[in-house]
Order: sequence, then C-alpha cells, then structure tokens
Amino acid sequence: MTTNLTEFYGRGTDEDTRLTRSPHGRLEFLRTRELVRRALDGNALRILDVGGGTGVHARWLAAEGHSVHVVDPVPRHVEAAAAIPGVTAEPGDARALPWPDASADVVLLFGPLYHLVEAGDRATALTEALRVLRPGGVVCAAAIGRYLSLLETGTTGRLDARMAAAVGEVVGTGTYDGHVGFVPAHFHTAAELRAEVRAAGVRDVDVFGVEGPAWAALDIATADLRDEHLDSALRCARMVERDPHLINASAHLLAFGKA
Repeated sequence: MTTNLTEFYGRGTDEDTRLTRSPHGRLEFLRTRELVRRALDGNALRILDVGGGTGVHARWLAAEGHSVHVVDPVPRHVEAAAAIPGVTAEPGDARALPWPDASADVVLLFGPLYHLVEAGDRATALTEALRVLRPGGVVCAAAIGRYLSLLETGTTGRLDARMAAAVGEVVGTGTYDGHVGFVPAHFHTAAELRAEVRAAGVRDVDVFGVEGPAWAALDIATADLRDEHLDSALRCARMVERDPHLINASAHLLAFGKA
C-alpha cells in the first residue's frame, strides 16, 4: 500500500490544493473543518494527524492553538507538513504509530480507512488510534462514501456501459479499482463505517455525511458558480448530515468517538 501511495502522490497529484481547486473540494474542506471543530473539547490539544498529507487540516488546527503532529507514508507530504508553523511531521504507518500510549488528545484518521483495503488493516489502524489516545480522547475517522463513484460519473456523463461494471462493483462491495483516476481503495457505507469503528472499541460513535447530496452538482456548475451555490450546498449538507436516508449521498463520511 505504501509504495502505491508514494507513486500516486509523488507523480504530480497535488494533495495540497485538492480541497481548494474545485467547488466540491471547497465544500469538503469547509464541512470537515466545521465537524472537527464541533468535536474538539478544549484548547491547546495534542492532535495526531494520521495520514495528514501535506497538512491541509493541520494548518488551521495549529493556527487555532493546537499542537499538531502529522504522520504520513508519503515523503513529500511529510516535508510539506513539517514546513507549516506549529506543525511537526514524520513518516509513518497508521498500523504502527510512532507515539506512546495515552499521549494524544485527538487522533485524526483522514485517509487510512479508505487506503487500507483489507478490513483487518483498518481494524489495526483504529486499534492503534485508541492506543495512543488518552482516556476520553477523541478519534475522528474519515471514509469515502460507497456511492461517490456512482454519483460522480452519473452527474458528469461518464457512466457509460463500459464504466457501469466497475461502478456496480464498488456499489455492491465497496471495492474500488481506481476507475476514475484514484488508487484502489475501500469505499464505506455509513453503517459499515459505524460498525468498524465500534468493533475496534471506540465509544459513543456518531457518523456524519460531510458534503451532503448537492456536492456532485457543484462540479458541473463551475463556469457560473456563485457564492450562493456553495452556501446552499453547505446548508443542504448540514440539514441531512445524520439523516439515514441521505447520509450515504455524501462523497465522504466522518465518524467520531471516544477512547
């Protein structure tokens, strides 16, 4: 897995601008930030950002006074994150974290649960997050929604007969083969994410839809996108963030719980 990620993110994929270069990316960033802020309990928290990439979320967390340490398997990500004021970074694997027991107030898992395609590896990553969390500490785990590929290709006109088989496979099993330009990954339903996080021993688990059902339409309205389009999509996402009928329409899911 680490080799595949290094190759993918090292050959021109710019993770640092992914959440700013498209309307959908902006929506994902704003919603992720507001959900994480809502879950943080206290000031100057010790936050371990596992799979934190170039430090997109570490940057604003550090600016708000938290101590943030990024662990990521991609060397160029570690270098970029370490250059952010107030952020430290090192290479590492979510399945074997380089932190002692009960040493973090918050663990963010933004990446491991979809890059780790085997359920056993995802369970190990969650167990490691619990190990390094203090009692009562918060874990926040991100997942890619099971229907992202269906909604993206269906909205953009790419869901042709050739694409349908691959899209059907991910809808049916969660196994994503990279058919729209990403690395092979696992895509979750909200129920599956909740069950995996609970099974690892996380308490008080709650799952939220991040972007809501309007995200795919934003990216095809780029030419005449106005601020009110993004504001409307944000309100839409908030209204149904826990709605059992629409939560799986989000491109990403966030699970929160406590050690």
